[in-house]
Amino acid sequence: MSKLKERLYLLCVGYIINRESEIKHAISDAQEAANNDSRSSAGDKFETGREIMQQEVELNLNRLAELNKLKQTLERIIPAQMSITVQPGSLVYTNNGIYYITISAGQLKVDGKTYYAISAASPIGEKMIGQNPGYQFVLNGKKYIIESVA
Repeated sequence: MSKLKERLYLLCVGYIINRESEIKHAISDAQEAANNDSRSSAGDKFETGREIMQQEVELNLNRLAELNKLKQTLERIIPAQMSITVQPGSLVYTNNGIYYITISAGQLKVDGKTYYAISAASPIGEKMIGQNPGYQFVLNGKKYIIESVA
């Protein structure tokens, strides 16, 4: 089981690395566009274009800061740690899917199976944290039963 959790953990790390690369690329593109605009424009048009690019840079810097928070959350996870109570790092088997409580990285595929990487702060994560196998809850009209925790 710890090998599976390790693989899921590494997929989450890959998610962070890819998002970070995309955001840094977007920042670079926006800065380059602002620099190119300054060489070919004059007057109000120049100031407006430059302002739009600056806003784009600011937006992406904020995204990068949020991503760094996700990275810190992920760094606190110990993939080999096993538990019977749902906690960050747990792999939770339910009647409606298998959830990896780490960061919101969406669907992860391992050996043809789908796992959902979710945050403990997500609505479903909040319902599961601290619970044991057998616990039942309803979310968005759907009944969930925690079958096992690893």
